[in-house]
Amino acid sequence: MSLLSRKTLKLGLLLLAFQAAWFACILGVAHGAPGLGIAAVALVVGGQLVISEAPRQDGLLVLLAIALGLLWDTAMLRLGVVVYAAPGPIEQVAPAWILSLWALLGANLREPLQWLHGRWLLAALAGGVAGAMSYVGAVRLGAGQLPDFGLAVAVLGLGWAVMTPLLTESARLAARQAQR
Repeated sequence: MSLLSRKTLKLGLLLLAFQAAWFACILGVAHGAPGLGIAAVALVVGGQLVISEAPRQDGLLVLLAIALGLLWDTAMLRLGVVVYAAPGPIEQVAPAWILSLWALLGANLREPLQWLHGRWLLAALAGGVAGAMSYVGAVRLGAGQLPDFGLAVAVLGLGWAVMTPLLTESARLAARQAQR
């Protein structure tokens, strides 16, 4: 198998694992078992860190994403933009299951989302659309509510349009550091 084929296969498997873990987490929450989804995400993130060519950088990206997620989703919760089906143990703070999804994103920033590195406008567009639609999909599957749907989609889209380029730029810098 050629190097390109191996890299393409790895990328495909990472994206497939990402989607499977996202669905496991959302469906776990929707069915009253957020711990199962968190475990699925932890398994995928842990596996990605084990096979990573730059585990230190990927680990730092996971931590960065969790920190940003804690700030963002806590703000969205407190502002009433989102209501979670399985709130966390600390009232008005983003629950662990949503933070696990941020960890999942963080683990995918350096390699699978490399195509967004250095492309701020594309990252903003992709993040604005995919970020908002991720929440909409989660709500449709039963993981929460968007009390004012139109406002929520607009706020989430704008927020993700800002956060995604910041995260992908961090990943680009981490990838550059990993090459040294």
